[in-house]
Amino acid sequence: MADTKLANPGALGLGGFALTTFLLSVVNTGLIDGDNVGMVLPVALFYGGLAQFCAGMWEIKRGDIFGATCFSSYGMFWIAVATTILLEKGGVIADVPREGLGVLFIGWGFFTLYATVASFKVARAVTAVFVPLTIVFFLLAIGEWSSAVHKVAGYGGILVAAIAWYCSAAILINNVSGKEVLPMGHAAPAV
Repeated sequence: MADTKLANPGALGLGGFALTTFLLSVVNTGLIDGDNVGMVLPVALFYGGLAQFCAGMWEIKRGDIFGATCFSSYGMFWIAVATTILLEKGGVIADVPREGLGVLFIGWGFFTLYATVASFKVARAVTAVFVPLTIVFFLLAIGEWSSAVHKVAGYGGILVAAIAWYCSAAILINNVSGKEVLPMGHAAPAV
């Protein structure tokens, strides 16, 4: 049986992450009213959530622990966020207090911090996603007590989304072209 080359699911995973992050971040900035969160939920469940989770599972098949861990984790993050909002709005659970959300964002900040360290061995463009994302999670935690910081976190999220879209585009375009059209910046070789 011949080995089948697996496509790089990074373009899908980063695309789902970018769009979902962008949509919620635009709401977080206040550029559009918070009532628009309803447009985020289906995208968070299916593109940022399910599609990104699937990308992580395909990264396992490719032997990429970084992609597997990060795509699967952030995919489930988006599914959890959307589910929480749906359960709150449906009256199934009480609104999560800001202390709970603050702890949630701190936990994701720590995960993202060590993923950032691991990203130094991946493409530099990927590291460029993780560094500000780490900051955004900690700002979101602080933003539970400060609307100004929450708004700053929203703008940071828009930046993260833009960089993630670039990475998604680079993986897609470079793979389809069979050459590097959009540079990702190769990581330094392991010592």
